[in-house]
Amino acid sequence: MALECINPKDLPTPQTYTQVVVATGARLIFVAGQEPEDIHGKLVGQGDLATQARQVFANLGRALAAAGAAPKHVAKITIYVVDYKRDEHLPIIEAARVTLFGDHKPVDTLVGVAALSPDYLIEVDAMAVVDDT
Repeated sequence: MALECINPKDLPTPQTYTQVVVATGARLIFVAGQEPEDIHGKLVGQGDLATQARQVFANLGRALAAAGAAPKHVAKITIYVVDYKRDEHLPIIEAARVTLFGDHKPVDTLVGVAALSPDYLIEVDAMAVVDDT
């Protein structure tokens, strides 16, 4: 499996993600939107974006592991945030994101939404590519 991360010279170089990822591998893994729930399906961190974001990225890590993938195999994520405010929310989301991905910077799309499931402030889905070796 190889992920080639490309930041074209004629596009801005983002700090927390990559503009283009070229993925080669044998298996595609699609992870459903992970919500800020504990193992029992109970909301974690009602009204607290930081707590919910940490839970969502931890859940994403567990989902990837169940499929035999690791964070380094993720090519793309989509982040959905209720009532997104860049200056207020982006640092919180980035701090939670780095707990899972470290220096790995998959392509991402951040979407501000009016609502998610009741009391959920964030949800993240992912696509990963791994080899069958």
